[in-house]
Formats: sequence, C-alpha cells, structure tokens
Amino acid sequence: MKAGIHPNYVEATVTCACGNTFTTRSTRPQLRTDLCNVCHPFYTGEQRIVDTAGQVERFMRRMETAAANEGRTSKRKQRLAVRSAERDAQRREEGTSESGIDGETPIDAEATPAVVTTAVPTPA
Repeated sequence: MKAGIHPNYVEATVTCACGNTFTTRSTRPQLRTDLCNVCHPFYTGEQRIVDTAGQVERFMRRMETAAANEGRTSKRKQRLAVRSAERDAQRREEGTSESGIDGETPIDAEATPAVVTTAVPTPA
C-alpha cells in the first residue's frame, strides 16, 4: 500500500433510529442509520412501511383527495366547456346575422369538408 493516500480507519459507533447502537470500523467515528438488523422488516418478519421523507402520507393524501373529487370535473375541463359553449353561441349568432338566399343560413366552410374529385385514366 502507498503511504499517505489512504483514509484513517477507526472504530465507529453506529446509531439506528430505533435506538440500537453497535460498534464497527469505518473512516468516520460516528454513523447514523434509519434501519438496522433489530428493526429491519426482513429480520423482524413484520410488515412495516419505512417512510423517511413523508412519501406514503403524501400518496395517501392524494388518494383521499382523488376519491373525494371523483364525480367532479377538473378546472381545466370546466374552462374548456365554457370556451366551447361561447364559441358555439358566437357561431350561432354569426350564422343568423349572415343569412343566405331566401333566409337560409349559409353553409359553414370549416364545418363541411371539401370534396376533391380527380379523373383517373383507365388502362387501354
């Protein structure tokens, strides 16, 4: 081994979130951990959700909110419905004000697709 390039390897005290402590060797004198062999679900056999950042609570809150809002439409869908109703009303107003021949409403060019026919030569 080269001298002077390796870190100091000292005796370390490991402290778990459950309160268990044990000693080992490491480059740091004190280590803190969330799980150890005393409280880990694999070793204890119990079903437990380990949640360090509140992810499970956030997920459960989202699920409760979604269940409460199940029958409602979203704000975006409500805005789109209002806009489409306004457009429909505007189109109806434009259609009645621009009456065609004999009081008929004009054909909307955007609503009806244009039909294009082309002559196809027949083989002789």
